[in-house]
Amino acid sequence: MADQGIPDASLDGYVRLLAAAAATGRRPTRDELDSRRAVGERAAEAGHGLRALVGAHLDATRSHWPATGSPDSVLAAVAQAVDALAEGYERAQRLAVRQEEAARREFIDDLLYGRSDLGLLAQRAEHFGLRLSFEHAVAVAQGTVAYDEGDAVLREVERALIGRFGDRSILLTTKDGRLVCVAPGDQDEVLAFFAKQAFAAADGCQVAIGRPQPGAGGVVQSYEEALNALNLAERLELDAPVLRAADLLVYPVLTRDRQAMADLVRSVLGPMRDARGGAQPLLDTLTAYFEAGCVGAEAARRLSLSVRALTYRLERIHHLTGADPSDPVHRYTLQTAVIGARLLDWPSVAL
Repeated sequence: MADQGIPDASLDGYVRLLAAAAATGRRPTRDELDSRRAVGERAAEAGHGLRALVGAHLDATRSHWPATGSPDSVLAAVAQAVDALAEGYERAQRLAVRQEEAARREFIDDLLYGRSDLGLLAQRAEHFGLRLSFEHAVAVAQGTVAYDEGDAVLREVERALIGRFGDRSILLTTKDGRLVCVAPGDQDEVLAFFAKQAFAAADGCQVAIGRPQPGAGGVVQSYEEALNALNLAERLELDAPVLRAADLLVYPVLTRDRQAMADLVRSVLGPMRDARGGAQPLLDTLTAYFEAGCVGAEAARRLSLSVRALTYRLERIHHLTGADPSDPVHRYTLQTAVIGARLLDWPSVAL
């Protein structure tokens, strides 16, 4: 065994290389350099350090320094041999990194899409620090630009998470241009911190957090909930920086029967199409009115209208639809129809 744990076989042919350089003054041949590259690759694959490998070769150089010949030729041969060692070592490391990245990406795809056998997926998850027998929740951050694995935003958020929580079985990655964080379901503070850091690093992105779900399939469910929350936010123009799927459960219920919702929108809001300027201004009025808690002054401020103009619009809505927005009996029907219209993109899309 060579010094520093390097196998003796790693030095095979090296002493002959030195002797040939000293005797003839020639440089190492291609085969000799390829042999050193192969030694470097095997050392990297075996987990030996490059410093130890080079040190073993330098020790062998001192021990077997040729008694005759040109020192310059020997030193030149040593330099080329060490360079070949490093080249092979780095090549093996790059290959290992690419293989690890490919395995990680394949695992993430299988984890978030549920395309693999759940038992095997749970086994693979342990390699990446996840124990899928427990509950997990997923947070998804979506910005104005797409993110990938090499993005500086991902690295910044990752450093912040590790600095705050250390190794807590957290998986941080990107998927379809979004930042994704998977964390144990009982550690909501991790996802809340992720949301805060992503919002700061990505210049105002929006983050959705799915509910904790058990098992390997639970990660998929939580991920899909987060994606659906982002989709709802876009359709309903929800601008909150952090959305929680648990707070938005009513919307999937409302759209589960699309035909029934379309009928409600047509029957309740359809008459507003006859208004001057169409239905959209009146729909915007109802949206602002309900979002303001049915406070006329606040709704008028949001719409940049006078209170009198807002009151006129509400009266016009009452006249066209027969439903009074200020009447608690009518309000629920109107508000549900307004939500349905926004979910179905009415009146831009015909129902």
